[in-house]
Amino acid sequence: MLSRKAKYGLKAMLRLATDQPVAPMLVSDIAAEESIPKKFLEQILLELKHRGLVQSKKGKGGGYMLARDASQISMGEIIRALDGPVAPIPCVSRTAYIKCSECQDERTCGIRLVMKDVRDAMCEILDGRSLAHVVGEVALAASIPAAPAPLHAAAPAPERGVPHLSPPTPIRLRVARPKGVR
Repeated sequence: MLSRKAKYGLKAMLRLATDQPVAPMLVSDIAAEESIPKKFLEQILLELKHRGLVQSKKGKGGGYMLARDASQISMGEIIRALDGPVAPIPCVSRTAYIKCSECQDERTCGIRLVMKDVRDAMCEILDGRSLAHVVGEVALAASIPAAPAPLHAAAPAPERGVPHLSPPTPIRLRVARPKGVR
């Protein structure tokens, strides 16, 4: 699961990528715009600076900015910088591998085989999406009008052993009108 630290880091990096051609951004502005506690954001940005993902400028007109172009920074790189490996279990990690103590044969371990596929799918998505790509997706999504909410939301799938109760069917009344009146 994505930590709050990584989520806030992603939000801050997306904000910096959105405003990339402009001057550096103040921590207080990012914190206010993204609803992130300022002190926590300062720690996150400092960690991202140590990882070479952001730069800081002191003094008047100072603040934080991306260290590289937004198209050169992937979502996966940010998550790894803040949370460590993306792998769901250590025995499938490429960077922090640890053998499972209870596993007799990794080659035939069903859990490991599935979690390796999960890791590969996550890495493909996270490493394949740059900040610039996500900023573009957000801009596109914002330009499309939202669909109206349905009158009746789809009913969730029933749990085993629990009877499924569907939402009531709307009743349509026919009102008799005199002939010739529409």
